[in-house]
Amino acid sequence: MELLSKLGAGVTTNRRIFWATASVALASLAVLAVSTIKELAVAQWFGRQDALDAFLIAYVLPAFVVNIAGGSFSSAVVPTFIEVRSAEGSQAAQRLFSGVLVWSLMLLAGLAVLLGVFAPYYLPLLGSGFSAAKLALTRQLLYTLLPFVVLSGVAATCTAILNAGERFALPALAPGLVPLGAVVFLWTLGRAWGIMALAAGTVVGAMIQAAILVWMLRARSMKLGLGWYPLDSALRRVAGQYAPMAAGALLMGTTDLVDQAMAAMLPPGSVAALNYARKIVSVSIVLGAVPLSTAALPYFSEMTANRDWAGCRHTLKTYSRLIVAITVPITAVLVLFPRPLVGILFERGAFSVPDTAVVSHVEAWLALQIPFYLLCSLGVRLISALKRNAVLMTISAVNTMLNVALNWVLMKHYGVAGIALSTSIVYCVACALVFASIGAMMKRMETKGTGDGDGRL
Repeated sequence: MELLSKLGAGVTTNRRIFWATASVALASLAVLAVSTIKELAVAQWFGRQDALDAFLIAYVLPAFVVNIAGGSFSSAVVPTFIEVRSAEGSQAAQRLFSGVLVWSLMLLAGLAVLLGVFAPYYLPLLGSGFSAAKLALTRQLLYTLLPFVVLSGVAATCTAILNAGERFALPALAPGLVPLGAVVFLWTLGRAWGIMALAAGTVVGAMIQAAILVWMLRARSMKLGLGWYPLDSALRRVAGQYAPMAAGALLMGTTDLVDQAMAAMLPPGSVAALNYARKIVSVSIVLGAVPLSTAALPYFSEMTANRDWAGCRHTLKTYSRLIVAITVPITAVLVLFPRPLVGILFERGAFSVPDTAVVSHVEAWLALQIPFYLLCSLGVRLISALKRNAVLMTISAVNTMLNVALNWVLMKHYGVAGIALSTSIVYCVACALVFASIGAMMKRMETKGTGDGDGRL
């Protein structure tokens, strides 16, 4: 009877994950539509010109910090927030949220300042092939984008708490305000400001996104409670999970950073070509990996809190099979027929036929990562729910070294397309390591009955 009850609970959880994933996917589709409009506008205005290369290199580090520092909050906060809310009540959960928000704001503000102070030293490395004028424009764009770091961090923290309360759709819609702001500024101020309109619109969109998410939390009786919060036991647990998660994300996040920096060593327009190809491949991430990982984390956290290892394994297998069944045909189409898609999406204005040829070649190699990326995203959420984020740091370190080595070898033979192929190989290896780690963890927990979240394997 107990086994049947657990199986029934597993089916119910899978359905909840499915509907949460569907709601996030629909919201992400709307965000994707706005993002696509932005990319079409950018392609029409700038093509693969130097101004766009400058913006992409200026944007890469603020986005990198947001993904590392802000993006790690969800994986670190949600399991502990659910545990505290269940065991200690809503007031303790409110205190944890306020403390996390204050500490995250301090961290992100400090990182933004460091990015600005050291810009003259690292930008010449990232844009090693840039002229002096192009580097000067890159630095100006970077300074404009720095507030984006803090604003996106606030949005990430608020989204994590809303997801922990099983609120998914509206928080998933909010990121669409960032590309929407960029489009509005580009259309209204593009002629006067040029590429600077794209940067300013991005910051204003992030500001509106953060404000709306804060309002949503207040509507659910969650107050900001800004003030000084010492590191109590709950905050220490979050910090204990956040540190290895951020370190792992730092290492794995260098994939994009290293790719763009090494693409800057290649002929002009290579950074832009890689970026355009990523926009096409990112559709699968926006509509697949992001909704599924967003929806899965709270439910994986709930199952691990109840030590329902059979439910975890059942959910992981069910959605892994679904990912493979859906993504393999999509990947095959993107690999075999890249040129028509690139031409339809981008070939207008400053984006020419030769640009289509270059981007199509890059996109075909980059699309190979799609099944592995989605599987890896699902597995990473289970590892985070198990509070074994130190494992992710080790996996990320391996893949970072592999990415640099493969980039260096493959770009010599295939140019920017070699960098795309390297990225796909890296995610394939990451997927294998993640699932091997999960197998070892689950076997130990099922045989020995452990699962206290102590971080040891």
